[in-house]
Amino acid sequence: MAEETMNDFKDEIERSFRKVKEGDILEGTVIDVSDTEVTLDLKYYTQGIIKVEDLSNDPKFNIHRDIAVGDEISATVVSTDDGRGNILLSKKEATQVLSWDKLKELLESGEYVDVKVSEAVKAGAVAFLEGIRGFIPASKLDLNYVEEDKIPEFVGKTLKVKVITADKENNKLVLSAREYLKEQADARRSEMVSNVEVGLVTEGVVESLQNYGAFINLGNGLSGLVHISQISNQRIAHPSSVLKVGDKVKVKVTAIKDGKLSLSMKALEEIAATEITEEKIEFESEGEATTSLADLLKKAGF
Repeated sequence: MAEETMNDFKDEIERSFRKVKEGDILEGTVIDVSDTEVTLDLKYYTQGIIKVEDLSNDPKFNIHRDIAVGDEISATVVSTDDGRGNILLSKKEATQVLSWDKLKELLESGEYVDVKVSEAVKAGAVAFLEGIRGFIPASKLDLNYVEEDKIPEFVGKTLKVKVITADKENNKLVLSAREYLKEQADARRSEMVSNVEVGLVTEGVVESLQNYGAFINLGNGLSGLVHISQISNQRIAHPSSVLKVGDKVKVKVTAIKDGKLSLSMKALEEIAATEITEEKIEFESEGEATTSLADLLKKAGF
């Protein structure tokens, strides 16, 4: 082993004699944690001290739970001498500077990050990201708008969110969990649709009526459209002349395109007219034949 020389410690020596001034951001390693302060090794001639009130803006912050010996911390120099020969630092001030840069990066990248909901407030919830207080609107907490009396149920939950507003000047951080949930729901729906075959006959419930047709809820998060021309053999002016929301109907899958299901009630009327009561589609699964969408998806692992 080569002998250590002064050159091996050149960087540390230079750091230990560098000029430190108020406002500088220094990095250090936690070497002690007490009830009132954290001590940092700054690779300097003296240590750094961060008072507990200067560690975090998060009201849920706990010095013993959230800080540990060995942690690397960036903090702003508040004073070069705390009266005991140490450098007085503030992690909160450094967080304000460094975190907004990181939040801007997250806004631009659209990356998802995990946050823990810490508080329910009017019209939404609060979660801290990079030490900054963020607001999640009630319309962005879930796939659908969350009513005010339900918001407290999200406190303590970890959500995967993206940054949708990062306004440093106005100290405004807005987060959303809806985009990730929608992506997951769309992916799940696409996978379920891939397990449905044209010709399947199943039952559903009318969930909405439009001028051009009726949307049928098939269960398991799937729905499809019965175009007005496929509702009845009789010519109708509007789906409401035959159907109402909540009606249970039997439909046949006539087409699958771009993850969307086209359904027909008329096709079943035509089958009945030829004295065939129901078309059965064979699925190779334990030798059984089924036309139940729920059974089909269950066999597919949903």
